[in-house]
Amino acid sequence: MDTAAPAIEIGLNAVIVAVTHPTPLVLTIDGTAPGEPESLPFGPFDPLHHRTFEIGLRAWVEQQTELRLGYVEQLYTYGDRGRHAQPGDEGPHVVSVGYLALARQSPESEIALERARARWRPWYDYFPWEDWRQGRPALLDDAILPALDAWAAAPKADGDAARAERRQDRLRLSFGGDGNLWDEERALERYELCYEAGLLAEAERDGRPLGPGLDARPYLGREMQHDHRRILATAITRLRGKLKYRPVIFELMPAVFTLTELQRTVEAISGRHLHKQNFRRLVETTELVEPTGATTTRTGGRPAALFRFRRQVLRERPAPGLRVGVR
Repeated sequence: MDTAAPAIEIGLNAVIVAVTHPTPLVLTIDGTAPGEPESLPFGPFDPLHHRTFEIGLRAWVEQQTELRLGYVEQLYTYGDRGRHAQPGDEGPHVVSVGYLALARQSPESEIALERARARWRPWYDYFPWEDWRQGRPALLDDAILPALDAWAAAPKADGDAARAERRQDRLRLSFGGDGNLWDEERALERYELCYEAGLLAEAERDGRPLGPGLDARPYLGREMQHDHRRILATAITRLRGKLKYRPVIFELMPAVFTLTELQRTVEAISGRHLHKQNFRRLVETTELVEPTGATTTRTGGRPAALFRFRRQVLRERPAPGLRVGVR
């Protein structure tokens, strides 16, 4: 009798985020075959050379991309059965430790990324329903909510009213409605509902049935390999929440910036439009920035004052962040 334990490989997946012009970007690796979806950067954990997972992550990211990571935070361990499986595959089961990492682009890193078949992509390419900066996305009412309403109601037709009610409660909490506001921190819950309802390419790939009332899947957003879009959704949820009680936004900013540039970066991450005067009052109240005494004309129009992150705030209170609210 063969009692050998199944082989397990531990890897590290990195959701590396930057903001430019002001678009939230995530670093992806091109598929190896034509038409194959992209993936998140992945590297093996080498316990002989790296004392901790984070040390290993920083080492292989810098080696492969020449990106110097700023803020790094562990997200979750992803080990569901079949997450990397292929037909006939007898390779080791892959368990990934997911990380959120913030970085700034540089000319040197762009050259290294090209060699590694890596590129920055807007994260709203993968989650177009999460971008409310120009108002409520039409995709919600045109495709997502009608399909989710049908999916949520389906168990009731089969006599399972309690299950239908649980689904409807999840739908209201995740997408708003019936007195519930849209909460940008529920990005992961919204992704998982769309997956369960069979609305995503990943759902078809994993063998989930087509949702009720659908003649074809709407294939919402760009597909990613394995469960990498779920990992990305976890990172978006975590970073949006972190903005409100940690000054992580400044890891994505240059050393000096205008208040307009800071506002656009917060809007890019949160996916929401912020009232200019309300945002400036919020910044003044939190005392997170201080003027440099210099100005710039790079934003166009009149010279704008330049600010920098006031690091002393980290010693003054335990939770310095920008508490933008829900809709």
